[in-house]
Amino acid sequence: MKSLSARRAFALAVALSFLTLPISGLGVARAQSRRTPPQAPQKKNPRPGQTTDPQQEPLPPDVVNDKNPEIVKVTSSLVNVEAVVYDKKTKQIVTGLKKENFAVFEDNIQKEITNFSTPEAPITVAVVLEYSKLGAALGAAGSGGMEPGQYEMLRPMAMFLQQFIKPPDDYVSVVAYDMRPTPLTDFTNDPGRIGQVINLLLRNRPASREANLFDALKLVLVGGRADSVVLENSEQRTAEYEGMATLQGRRRAVFLISTGIDTFSKINYDEARKIAQNAGVPIYIVGTGNLFFKRYGDQMGALDGLSGSTDPGRMTMLQAQNALRTFAEETGGAYFPVTFEGELPAALQTINALMRNQYSLGYNPGERRDGKRRKLVVKVDVNGDGQYDDKEFIVKSRQFYNAPKS
Repeated sequence: MKSLSARRAFALAVALSFLTLPISGLGVARAQSRRTPPQAPQKKNPRPGQTTDPQQEPLPPDVVNDKNPEIVKVTSSLVNVEAVVYDKKTKQIVTGLKKENFAVFEDNIQKEITNFSTPEAPITVAVVLEYSKLGAALGAAGSGGMEPGQYEMLRPMAMFLQQFIKPPDDYVSVVAYDMRPTPLTDFTNDPGRIGQVINLLLRNRPASREANLFDALKLVLVGGRADSVVLENSEQRTAEYEGMATLQGRRRAVFLISTGIDTFSKINYDEARKIAQNAGVPIYIVGTGNLFFKRYGDQMGALDGLSGSTDPGRMTMLQAQNALRTFAEETGGAYFPVTFEGELPAALQTINALMRNQYSLGYNPGERRDGKRRKLVVKVDVNGDGQYDDKEFIVKSRQFYNAPKS
């Protein structure tokens, strides 16, 4: 059995390594045929809207990619709402809608939509990956020791980057977290750099049992000081990571791969939830550790053992799943608690479809600065008859907006 496990692990490692070939080899060749390659290697890649030409002025933040066919002028005070519309029965995503087909309500009061753009735009995605010994231990136990446990986390990341990120139009940043979040690459549309990220994670192993999910979400959504971006080979140990906060005029999303367990974050669940509500960025999630929980859940104690995160109890696992589901629902994203490897292709295809068919809506919230939470509801009139189609269609969008304090 031991030799069989070793052979299976080796075979899967080889398979994952071959996954990187189209990006690091053929993908680079295709990208270079479309644009002039840099004259010298660039350690720091430009973010969306930035340029490596010092004589070229960067685009202002309110300029939207010209691939958007329908844009309303950006206002200074704005609440952004990303919405996906699909049929309740068929689950078919509805495209081709106009601003007039939507209505946005804040605390049951309809707001004027001042910003609107249709889904025909590239996406900018932050991939947030749990890369901890805790997650790897759950993955290994769930597979019965047939493969290294981190493959449960690496597999969806590699498949998503390989199959659904389309350079040079799409941009992606990858952040791995254990005790602290570490940006592996800032937002990039370079296929070679994406391939480097995959290879880097495959060649290494998780180093810490801590899994600080809430700190990782805060860094990605609002930015902050963190470990220097790994692929930029900075001489400084830490640097400012801007995250998604400064990205304007692009269709944004977070793709999170996590068990949902948070062991020692500096912020708590309520603070992380409020940050996610305010960011206006949908979070799409593949939950890991589910095979472990289904195999051993009835043998686990109700509460964590004396060793804490090394011995999670049923309550911890259930709270983790509930946290992931809440992050997805309240931000207008989606949660996929994947149990078996065969479920991944369908889950990733659905996530990609939802990301690429977001209608971007925006409204002016006014001058209220009381710090209170507002309930947001988006309604749709698909056929334009003046009646909202709540019974036939579902609108996935963020559910809350927290007003700033004066």
